[in-house]
Parts: sequence; C-alpha cells; structure tokens
Amino acid sequence: MTDIQRDVQDAVDRLVASGAERGLQVHVRVHGEPVVDAVAGVADPASRREMTPATPVYGWSMGKALTATIVHILAERRLFGYDTPVAELWPEFAARGKGGVTLRHVLNHTAGVPGLPPGTTVEDVCDWDAICAGIADLEPWWEPGKEIGYHAYTFGHILGEVVRRATGKPISRVLREEITEPLDLDGELYFGMPESEQHRLAVLEDAVPPEQAAAAMADLPPDLPMFRAAPMELYPTAALGNRADVLAADIPAGGKMSARAMARVYAALLAGELVPLERVREATADPVSGTDQVFSVPSTLGLGYSIGFPGVEELAGSFGFGGAGGSYACADPGTGLAFAFTKNRLTDGFDAAVEIGGIVARHLAV
Repeated sequence: MTDIQRDVQDAVDRLVASGAERGLQVHVRVHGEPVVDAVAGVADPASRREMTPATPVYGWSMGKALTATIVHILAERRLFGYDTPVAELWPEFAARGKGGVTLRHVLNHTAGVPGLPPGTTVEDVCDWDAICAGIADLEPWWEPGKEIGYHAYTFGHILGEVVRRATGKPISRVLREEITEPLDLDGELYFGMPESEQHRLAVLEDAVPPEQAAAAMADLPPDLPMFRAAPMELYPTAALGNRADVLAADIPAGGKMSARAMARVYAALLAGELVPLERVREATADPVSGTDQVFSVPSTLGLGYSIGFPGVEELAGSFGFGGAGGSYACADPGTGLAFAFTKNRLTDGFDAAVEIGGIVARHLAV
C-alpha cells in the first residue's frame, strides 16, 4: 500500500468511526494512473450493506460536470457553438425575452433563468416535457450575461433539451454513448437510473433531522431569492434523493455516480480523450466571478465547471463541481490530478472533501 492510499484510507475510516460520516468513496488518479481507491462505511445503514468502489451515489450537482462535458463534446462536433442562442435549437425558449440567452450564458450560470416555474412539484421535475415547457415560458431575472446566479435545476434541463434538439436523443442516452461506454463505466454513471438498478445505490441520510432543517429555513426572510428559485420540497434531502421516481428521471443538473467513475471522467478530460485539450482550456481559462444572485455567496464559474477547490489552496487551479451534501470532484491541470469524493450522509459544506483533498494535495507537493 502506498503512503497516499494509506493516509486517505485512514482518514475515511476515522470519519466513519467518529460518526461524522456513514459511507465514503475516494478515487484519485494522477496523469491517468490510479493512486487511491478508498472506501469506508456502509451504503445502506438499514441493511448494513457495505460501500464498495462500484456503488453509485446520488452526487447531486456533481452531475453538472457531466452535462457540461457532453455540451463540449457536441460543440467540438460543431452541432452548436458556445455563443449559439438556446432558441436557435429550441425556439420556444425565446418566450418572454430570453432570445438572447446563449449556451455560454447557461454554462456559466449567467443566463438569468435560475428559478423553476412557480408551483413546480417533484413530479413536474421528473416529467421532461412538462418541466422544459415550463422553463421555456419563464421570464428572466436579469439580462443574460449581466449577473451570475446558480441555476440549480434549470442548468440541466436547458442544456439537456438543447442536447436533445441537436441530437434527437435524450441526454441520458448521449451520456451512455459518449462517456459511459467509451470510458468503460457501465453501472457506475447515470442521470436517470433504471429502477431495476437502484438497489445498488447508496442510501442517503440527513445529518440534520428534516424538522430541524425546516425550522432553520423558517427563520429566514421569506423573500430571499433562494425561495424564488425552487420550492422547499425540491431542496436536496435524503427523502428527495431516495425517491425511485427522482432516481429514475433524467435530471441532468445532478447525477448518480461512483467516485471511481467521476475521477475517470476528469482524468479523460485532462488527457484529451473526450475533447481536445484546447477545448478544455477554453472551458476553464476565462471564468466569470461575482456575487451569486440566488445564494449571495462569491462564485467563480467556467463553462460548466466551478473553478478552484475552496479550502485547498494547492488546488486553486482546478476545475470541477461539488454536490449538495458534501460530495466533490475535480481535475487539476497543473498536477495531472483527477479527484473524486462521494458520500451518502448529507451534511452542510464540504469539510470532509476538503480534509481528504488536502491530504492528497500535500502528497502531490512532496
């Protein structure tokens, strides 16, 4: 066992033994070669089914990087460009003044369409045609490109519908054909996961009891933009993320994946396997920064990827995406690192990912 594998395994074992986490996966590649494959804890607290390297986890917004990568693959084939208006492929999207929204705006979360239609239910989000029709009829919050604001759900459906219009295929099929099968990741990478496969998933649990979280939300001002963006029933919780209909639906603002699969995807991006390196550099070299208009936090976003690993200074040049509950994955061109960390206990922030990422970064610096 190498020092880096031992130190990461010790750390994830401690996190589980302390009760801070339930089940964890870490996979790390450097210049394409695996150097860490660590797991700890259980995938299902009720049955005590163990977490394994192949266990898919609902990584929430980690899946945005998969959607973005599909867009880059299709842009490389000239099906569209970053400055192509969304409405050029999806004419209905031009309604209510959105004709100037481009794919670039959607990728870097400046499109001005961060919220779901009022009254959207969980069932609506699982109905592709219904939710896309609702999004197409939305009025933008700001002129495209003028502000930055996290498009939590709409990022996936807007880009997913563009992909469908450009290819004639649902984005889940494009994911399989363009990423899952070429990288030999069958069974470990999904948008919509068939119900027949869902027994393999890690079962999510909330670190904070739902009633306690709801009480904290009730103390916030009711006019906050985050409450305009989506109803509370659509904010990430174990109850939402364990629903069979949610897991089966194509909701490409999120995804179900193993850490091993996500690290392989990022390693492929660094190696130019999925798109040329020039396109990866274009997607990450000129990010937009500002105060997020939905969550009022600083944000730096490239074309579909967040820039930097908050809390790990050594990886400030990385690009990737985290997910609600604390999972995180990224690539660092400077070191050749592809890093992925998944977990099934939903906590606030990325403290555990930062701890593991710091261990990895320190080993790479030696």
